[in-house]
Amino acid sequence: MPITIYNTLTKEKESFKPIVENEVKMYVCGPTVYNYIHIGNARPAIVFDTVRRYFEYKGYIVDYVLNFTDVDDKIIDAANKLGESVQDLTNRFIDAYLQDVKALGVKEATYHPRVTETIDDIIEFVAGLVEKGYAYAVDGDVYFKPRNFEEYGKLSDQSIDELRAGARIKIGEKKEDPLDFALWKKAKDGEIAWDSPWGKGRPGWHIECSAMAKKYLGETIDIHAGGQDLTFPHHENEIAQSEALNEKPFANYWMHNGYMNIDDEKMSKSLGNFILAKDLIDQYDPMVIRFFMLSVHYRNPINFTDHLLSSAKNSFDRIKTAYFNLEHRKKTSTNLGTNKEKWLAIIRQSHHDFEKAMDDDFNTANAITVLFDITKEANLYLEENQTEIEVMEAFQKQLSTLLEVLGIRLEKAEELLDEEIDALIAERNDARKARNFERADEIRDVLKEKNIILEDTAQGVRWRREQ
Repeated sequence: MPITIYNTLTKEKESFKPIVENEVKMYVCGPTVYNYIHIGNARPAIVFDTVRRYFEYKGYIVDYVLNFTDVDDKIIDAANKLGESVQDLTNRFIDAYLQDVKALGVKEATYHPRVTETIDDIIEFVAGLVEKGYAYAVDGDVYFKPRNFEEYGKLSDQSIDELRAGARIKIGEKKEDPLDFALWKKAKDGEIAWDSPWGKGRPGWHIECSAMAKKYLGETIDIHAGGQDLTFPHHENEIAQSEALNEKPFANYWMHNGYMNIDDEKMSKSLGNFILAKDLIDQYDPMVIRFFMLSVHYRNPINFTDHLLSSAKNSFDRIKTAYFNLEHRKKTSTNLGTNKEKWLAIIRQSHHDFEKAMDDDFNTANAITVLFDITKEANLYLEENQTEIEVMEAFQKQLSTLLEVLGIRLEKAEELLDEEIDALIAERNDARKARNFERADEIRDVLKEKNIILEDTAQGVRWRREQ
């Protein structure tokens, strides 16, 4: 069965046909690196990493590009406020981004291009658009003319006149039409800038991705992806620039993930209801966060609440518990089971069901339902009086393989030795006597993460291992 993708450009599901057989050229818009990422930024990182993983699982070679915007107005403002250089600021937050997404199981991209390392390619791209009459220079700025590109609006399904009605020219801009957008911006005093045919300046936002996609993947790519909020104007403008210059389709498939809501309200920095990914990673197992993100189809909005994340943890724990119960049962297996072929057939069917879900526009929600079904069957098998190691290993292999496709690791918490627990409890007692309740609570939380439950009694602290 072929993989089908919902293509934002055509508004329908299409069978995936790569430009080059068994290869996928995929570009995902990355972050503007002036702060730590929030969980809304983490969603596309997880979603499209999973898309990549599934292609690789199906035997494709994936060239995966995720860029960093490391120069723009927000970055320059943040660097000025903090009294550091743009480069130092962006290096710090690129490192933080990579650390956060690695914890969430995201694989390193094939290429992580930066705008500041692609300036020559961007200038060449802009110059080509000027030469072809799609762009014009005025007083050091260069603007693109959407009206000169006949298909402008085809991704967001808007007409040029509808877009024109809501467009305005800001004070200080010298563009000819409110719809025109900047390809190159004249430098202000003291700003980071590069020499160009139009004077010192820096790239506009939209041109960056067009130039980087062309440099690393070619003039036409298989898949371009990003958050739903990028559909217009960012991706619309990318299409116009790239197809105007190259005179061929920019991307054959456009994929967009849905919005992230917080307690049923759209997450927004202006509302102050955003959650930093690093803070959430400190509170929860990153694999639980990833499991939660994939429990909803990528095109649907996903609502975040502590309750829903706790529910995701419980669901993931059921799968883990089944896996490790199988491991434990293998030690006492009789290898005298009489229904081996029945159970192996059930496992094979689950593999087919998983692929059917993922082939249908990467429906991770349905794929996770298949994992629950495998877990249920594994638990039923463990109720049998006689079991075989071959069957239990087949269940384990199926669970670990399919979870790996989703980028989810099955890790058992390393058990503390009794003496290590006693030492931590003694330290906690000392902290409480010293009224250092923050450290005492911290030790309790550390033990809880290791499934060690403390009970404060009149006779002292007792502890037990939670199964």
